Amino acid sequence: MFQSFFPRPKLFFLSALAWFLVSLGIWYGFADDLAASLSFMREALPVAEGERPPFFTPEKIWVYQYITLVAIVFCVAWFFIDRNKWYGWAVCGTALILLVTYFQVQVSVWINDWYGDFYNLIQLALSEKGTSNVSSEEYYGKLLTLVYILIPNIIILVTFSFFTSHYVFRWRTAMNDYYMEHWDKLRLVEGASQRVQEDTRRFAGIMESLGSAFVSSVMTLIAFLPLLWNLSKEVTELPLIGPIEGSLVFLALISAAFGTVLLAAVGYRLPGLEFNNQKVEAAYRKELVYGEDYEERAAPPTVKELFAGVRFNNFRLYFNYLYFNVFRYAYLQGATFIPLIALGPSMVAGVLTFGVYQQISNAFNRVENSFQFLVNSWTTIIDLLSIHKRLIAFESIIHTEPKGTAGETV
Repeated sequence: MFQSFFPRPKLFFLSALAWFLVSLGIWYGFADDLAASLSFMREALPVAEGERPPFFTPEKIWVYQYITLVAIVFCVAWFFIDRNKWYGWAVCGTALILLVTYFQVQVSVWINDWYGDFYNLIQLALSEKGTSNVSSEEYYGKLLTLVYILIPNIIILVTFSFFTSHYVFRWRTAMNDYYMEHWDKLRLVEGASQRVQEDTRRFAGIMESLGSAFVSSVMTLIAFLPLLWNLSKEVTELPLIGPIEGSLVFLALISAAFGTVLLAAVGYRLPGLEFNNQKVEAAYRKELVYGEDYEERAAPPTVKELFAGVRFNNFRLYFNYLYFNVFRYAYLQGATFIPLIALGPSMVAGVLTFGVYQQISNAFNRVENSFQFLVNSWTTIIDLLSIHKRLIAFESIIHTEPKGTAGETV
């Protein structure tokens, strides 16, 4: 699954983590102070009094330069360490995905700040009925600044989606080629065609989407945690608890940790059930395929027995998902009210503006959703675990002598 695409997978991913930590240390050690001398933008754009800095500043440009340089150095290093057939997609493509993901997080941070200013402007405009406190130029000018960011970002998102589709297919191709090289052994496994045709496609797609989501969650936490910590100063106290420094950060962490443990506890059986379900589905499908070519196969008694197994496993899976979804949806629905409850004392005291409320709400949701990565992705992770379990068993055949039986089940 991994060695067919990535060069020396264990070393590759460990080196990526190590390089990330080293780069982070260099940045906070001295590199973040070099914007004035190394940034492509040496002078900041003029900003009106009371306005926030634009999306591109000398400091921001230097951050983007540094992160791009770090990615390039990593790719060049692996060009010499171990370069396989898929180096361009596996190494450089992965680095590009991470860079674009980081850029999207930065766009989210800027938009969150923009919402604060814009909703404060709306509050000012609506403060006195019949009185014009905000001019048309101010209102539409504020909207126009968002358009300047969103239009290029839409183009980037469309291009990025096109690229990731090709990335996933290249990964699938690498797995397909690897399995085809050992087809003489693998063809004896029941459901071998499904493993090669369907599971490789689903595994590559889920791994890319989950990997991107995980990296995005980590980057979102790095970007939004300091922001949410500072916004917590606007919150006077929490209900039943009182004033706590960084209260919103701890609240988001506790909420997400509770949901993660809860769903892990109630859903621990699901990966195994998904795995068993695929086995009976594969046996049923195989008999039907044989029935297309051989008249004596797919006889009604055999098909009825096989489908009874399919029905039993599906019904058991539905039941387990029933109680799993009770806890899942109850938690997700309840979590939406947490910031409203937490901000109750501050809102009642009138210490929050509409813009600050929007900033807190958006930042809290971003941080909480990042902490809730496992919660939000749990059903996808269950699917991935069942596919991974099937492919691991499938690949184990490569390293063993074929038994010469077509009835072996994986």
